[in-house]
Amino acid sequence: MTEKKLLLGDEAIALGAIHAGLSGVYAYPGTPSTEITEFIQNDPTAAQRGIRSRWCTNEKTAMEAALGMSYAGKRALVCMKHVGLNVCADAFVNSAITGVNGGIVVLVADDPSMHSSQNEQDSRFYGKFAMIPIFEPSNQQECFDIPKLAFRTSEALKLPVLVRIVTRLAHSRASVTIGSELKAPNALRPDEGKHWVLLPAIARRNYAGLIAKQPELLRLSEEGGRNQLELQEGKGVGVIACGIAYNYVKEAGATGVSAILKLNQYPLPEKLIAELAAMSDRMLVVEDGQPFVEESLKALLGKDYKVCGRLTGDLPRTGELTPDNVGKALGQTIDMPFAPIDDVVGRPPALCQGCGHRDVYTALNEVAAEYEGARIFGDIGCYTLGALPPFQSIASCVDMGASITMAKGAADAGLFPAIAVIGDSTFTHSGMTGLLDAVNDRANITVVISDNLTTAMTGGQDSAGTNKFEAICLGLGVEPEHVRVVTPLAKNMPEITQTLREEFEYQGVSVIIPRRECVQTLSRKARKNKAEKKS
Repeated sequence: MTEKKLLLGDEAIALGAIHAGLSGVYAYPGTPSTEITEFIQNDPTAAQRGIRSRWCTNEKTAMEAALGMSYAGKRALVCMKHVGLNVCADAFVNSAITGVNGGIVVLVADDPSMHSSQNEQDSRFYGKFAMIPIFEPSNQQECFDIPKLAFRTSEALKLPVLVRIVTRLAHSRASVTIGSELKAPNALRPDEGKHWVLLPAIARRNYAGLIAKQPELLRLSEEGGRNQLELQEGKGVGVIACGIAYNYVKEAGATGVSAILKLNQYPLPEKLIAELAAMSDRMLVVEDGQPFVEESLKALLGKDYKVCGRLTGDLPRTGELTPDNVGKALGQTIDMPFAPIDDVVGRPPALCQGCGHRDVYTALNEVAAEYEGARIFGDIGCYTLGALPPFQSIASCVDMGASITMAKGAADAGLFPAIAVIGDSTFTHSGMTGLLDAVNDRANITVVISDNLTTAMTGGQDSAGTNKFEAICLGLGVEPEHVRVVTPLAKNMPEITQTLREEFEYQGVSVIIPRRECVQTLSRKARKNKAEKKS
């Protein structure tokens, strides 16, 4: 028996993983991947089965916990956005060397056009670097189907598997056919092999084994059925359509095309690519992200075979693809009735009215203005909007946790006062180690941990350090008298500004914690309580 459900791509992946016999999902919230873990947390079947689904402190701890679950013989899903893969890269790459017992699927959501990210990083490069299988679904149905295949592949090859999606697939809905089959969680014995101990002698042996598996990875890519060559009526250009880009090619209308290679699995299927090249006089590579396939084809097909795509300018070098720019690359005349017009006024994002971060920046701007050389180093979170009007407070925002270490480096160079602003979730994600560096070097910095009691930017998930920040800072060695807590409200502005002045002047590491609950989570709680009272 089957049923149809209208699902986000993220939700389809989550449901597919549950149906595949998942035992645990490990993740740190990051758009556009957040909804996968949230779906599992709220799913009745997942609750009935006791699937582990609490948020992790960061992506590295998530990947390592998944490795532990795999060691014990269970299937684990790790979810993150593309920049989170940088955070867990050590564990991720080494997991291909240790191998797995229970299957591990690493789901990474890339963000072409940088809707909510610092870069357009393409995670397929990481999968190739680690030499593991990669799956790239093209629609919501494949998002549901592929987790089952990915877990089976992981356990058959004893390797982790990377599944890559992009924002438009993660956050768009489509009808998905759900089968009645619901696989029971694995009951494999804990792995007792020494291959988990990456001493150099063992790691060298494991690495040789990983290299030896590459022909089988290639065979599965060529013969496994996920990559399909579709013959067309036209002659001339051959198209390789990767993941979601297949939809853009079909929507644009593949006129004048000899064949389309629908690509959903890597490594690249060399035989299918050679077959496509033999029936085409040139090739267009359509891929949402960086020119991962396009660059590889130059080596596979030789310099004399014409390959077109993002590198040649036939498709835009940056940003998301669309049916319009794909159609144009296929030689079609495109009418764009909905093209952007100049007289539409942009509406930049802003901090919510009533947000505690507003009071923090108001106080910081007032006190920092008293010092000619003051600089405020920012971090990743909704408080990054302090870079925009009306506050225009922060001088930098590079990556998770960088505010503290950049402030330390600037202070080492003689800048004063050097101030770091970091959110509560970001502090436990990547800021604690930077604070320890600062304490050990007695850096002359002031760290502001703007605590709104949640992970607000991604929708209000639990924050790992809630109600623990004073203890963490003391444990890292900050002097007790220089760990200060204030309540960011307009009426408390004299107290807050005075606290800032005192800590700026302290020659060492000081931490100020403005604490007030996010207005959005507070509002949701109020609505929930009101609804419960009515019922």
